[in-house]
Amino acid sequence: MAEKNNPLIPAIPKYFSHEEHYDSPLAEKYPLQLITPHNKRRTHSTLHNIPWLEEIEPHAAWINPTDASIRKIRNGDLVDVFNDRGRVRILAKVTDRISPGVVCVYQGEWYNPNKDLVDIGGCANVLTQDTYSPGGAFPLNSSLVEVELYQEEKREGNL
Repeated sequence: MAEKNNPLIPAIPKYFSHEEHYDSPLAEKYPLQLITPHNKRRTHSTLHNIPWLEEIEPHAAWINPTDASIRKIRNGDLVDVFNDRGRVRILAKVTDRISPGVVCVYQGEWYNPNKDLVDIGGCANVLTQDTYSPGGAFPLNSSLVEVELYQEEKREGNL
């Protein structure tokens, strides 16, 4: 790596800030860091629509109890995870297994927009950036979001 002499890809790894990081100005509007790891029950989107697997572990947005409490979110509530790129309506999984300030929406769910173009399928791609990281890959774990409790009175027939 040192021979490549690329300041954005140093031989010894280090942190680089970018447009969407925990201390960027955008974090005032979207204070939570979204991560989109692979799910143990499927390969990318393969096996997404298997009811038995969904029954074992429903697709949900993992959120820390501290962050959930601030937003009055309880385990199993329907929430909207959103940013300027889109909105995903999904169940909340309140758990200590995710760090404060971080939300996890596993990748691989199919895009399923309602009439208002809110994704009710849980597709994390709605929220991620469409730009490259300094290393040339997509920064799938570098997207800022906010989470809010879905209000029933806003429903109008949509999930």
